[in-house]
Amino acid sequence: MSHLESVTATAPLVTDRADAEGYVGRVCFKTGPPRHVGVELEWTVHHTEDLSRPLDPAALTAALGDHAPRTLRPESPHLPLPHGGTVTLEPGGQVEISTPPASSLSRLHAGTAADIDYVAARLAGAGLRLGDHGCDPHRPARRVLHTPRYQAMERAFDRIGPHGRDWMSGSAGLQVCLDAGTGDRVAARWTALHRLGPVLVALFANSPRQAGRHTGWASSRVRTWFGTDPSRTHPPPPGDGEAGSWAGRILDTPVLFVREGEEVVDTPGPVTFAGWIDGVAGAPDRPPTYDDLDYHLSTLFTPVRARGYLEVRYLDTQPSGDWFAPVAVLAALFAREETVDEVSARALPTADRWVAAARDGLADPVIGAVAPGLVELARRALADTDLTAAQAGAVDKRLQEALQ
Repeated sequence: MSHLESVTATAPLVTDRADAEGYVGRVCFKTGPPRHVGVELEWTVHHTEDLSRPLDPAALTAALGDHAPRTLRPESPHLPLPHGGTVTLEPGGQVEISTPPASSLSRLHAGTAADIDYVAARLAGAGLRLGDHGCDPHRPARRVLHTPRYQAMERAFDRIGPHGRDWMSGSAGLQVCLDAGTGDRVAARWTALHRLGPVLVALFANSPRQAGRHTGWASSRVRTWFGTDPSRTHPPPPGDGEAGSWAGRILDTPVLFVREGEEVVDTPGPVTFAGWIDGVAGAPDRPPTYDDLDYHLSTLFTPVRARGYLEVRYLDTQPSGDWFAPVAVLAALFAREETVDEVSARALPTADRWVAAARDGLADPVIGAVAPGLVELARRALADTDLTAAQAGAVDKRLQEALQ
């Protein structure tokens, strides 16, 4: 049996754009009352005695032990952390802790904080420490994981410019995952998350240095991320942020690469997924399957990504002790639909100021004028969560400090 025959025999083919868009809508937006929040926390990793020393993968492997992902240690059992988090690694060896979805923000905070402390202690035992910034301020980016996917990503991004390597292997983000909401509220929540983005980028910008130099940007991470591949990293235009446009964007985004068995291969030429369905010039020499469409979905890295839930990707990582404030802000602002609508209205004047937010932070006059009102709204909305008085007080203090 040929490879084409084996592919088509085991996976349904995508033969129609409308069917593909319908599939994307069903897979990417799971509707229902919003109850859950989760986090994905990334950090660069450094040798404690010399923060600029290139990361030694052997030291990282020893530190993570049986929690190491198989991309680093193929025989690892990849055990969860004591409080349920899972460790994965980004291409440059950045450590990522991903939590299960939680219905209690208070318990999410307690469990995640304990898992962070556990990982930090293991790293310290191997002479390593977590970084504090959204970009590595000490070292040039260097990939230490050599998986087929990361090798193919690097090849693809190198064809566009230098930013891809910096983003993949030298940056660290903080991602917050929220429920999409009921069917009648998905579009409003999706739009509000996008409109809020520039203010939160500015408020929590944490990467003015990259590879030993000041870049002139408050968030060098957002700068390199947006420069990596605009077709798959840029936010939608301000008037095109509705959830319904997501499926169209997926189909009109170029295919980054294609899985063929265990290998990841480049496409013969530039082609969108819609073009692959239609068999245009440059498309792979076989029709796409729904497995291919699922994989294509994983290669978009937009500020808000729909994955059944809504994954907010625009925040710089924070020092390990400060990670919770942006998580609490998003959870609080999206706890009640009335607050979601107020967020959307208040943030509208800054909805298109992504670049200004990343470059100038709160010094941008428009963002600087809008941010205090949104922070005050977030401070009040903390009461709509189940945070303890001590947890809410710590977040409130951090928010006030962020505006100073």
